[in-house]
Amino acid sequence: MGSNLPLFPEAASTIAPDVDHLALFLLAVAAFFSVLIFATIFYFAIRYRRRSERELPHEQHGGMTLEILWSVIPFGITMVMFTWGASLYFKESRPPDNALPIYVVGKQWMWKIEHIQGQREINELHIPVGRPVRLTMTSEDVIHSFFVPAFRTKSDVVPGKYSTEWFTATKPGKYHLFCAEYCGNRHSGMIGWIYAMEPQDYENWLNSNPPPSTMAESGSKLFNGMGCPACHKPDGSGRCPSLVGLFGSTVHLADGRSIVADEGYIRESIVQPQAKIVAGYGSLMPTYQGQVTEEDLVQLVEYIKWLGDKSEGKKPFPGTQGEPLAIPDLRGK
Repeated sequence: MGSNLPLFPEAASTIAPDVDHLALFLLAVAAFFSVLIFATIFYFAIRYRRRSERELPHEQHGGMTLEILWSVIPFGITMVMFTWGASLYFKESRPPDNALPIYVVGKQWMWKIEHIQGQREINELHIPVGRPVRLTMTSEDVIHSFFVPAFRTKSDVVPGKYSTEWFTATKPGKYHLFCAEYCGNRHSGMIGWIYAMEPQDYENWLNSNPPPSTMAESGSKLFNGMGCPACHKPDGSGRCPSLVGLFGSTVHLADGRSIVADEGYIRESIVQPQAKIVAGYGSLMPTYQGQVTEEDLVQLVEYIKWLGDKSEGKKPFPGTQGEPLAIPDLRGK
């Protein structure tokens, strides 16, 4: 919609038409009431102008019906805007379960991207058409914002936490990537490209750039190199909790709270282990703040996610020959 107008970038994702429809509705409402208000002002200025010095205006009291109308009608319209916008927001904030996970680390002034298969990119992102893509993002320094106009998606990338953005590309092409949050004197140069490819072309691209190891494998090496298995034993007999089956599970804390172990919880447990202590365990774990980079952290997160509900060695790493990446074509479904 509006692809021939310079103010409307190409719509190349499943959610782009929904965003455009809402934007056009808001513009139409604004234009209608702007014209109505100015036309009424001019009409009243002419129709009820004072024709002589002795003319006195007629006083009118009441008008309850009019007051109800100009209160109820705008309220109804704003509720339509709110409901429509909220439903679109919740749709954008909940990635599908089958979304392809990709990690993004923002840094002045570049985007560092890593696929779970281990491929790395800088200021470029290759994705398959027809497959939801879930970006897990964080920043090494200041607040950035990952903005793809053609997909109508934008999300702040905040240091010290993970934010999520997802989209499904609907057509192959090369699309602009911007940082939409002022992040320093070279903010305007923090740009890149999204390459949406047919599923088979994406598979060929992955196979043409084989990395030395997948993210989970790299995370496993870090995990063992840092001496973590000495305390986090798979059978739970160590001084610290077992990490097997941790991701997505409910964790009961020493202070009585219960939380779900997501990417943010795992990251916080590595850099700020005293923030949330698991019930039944003491505050034994040292902090790794400053000892691991954000890229190391996402690899560790992916390794702990890989552990899933099985012990190490019971299943292949994702993206390896033992567990190929399935990319179903979801266009039109």
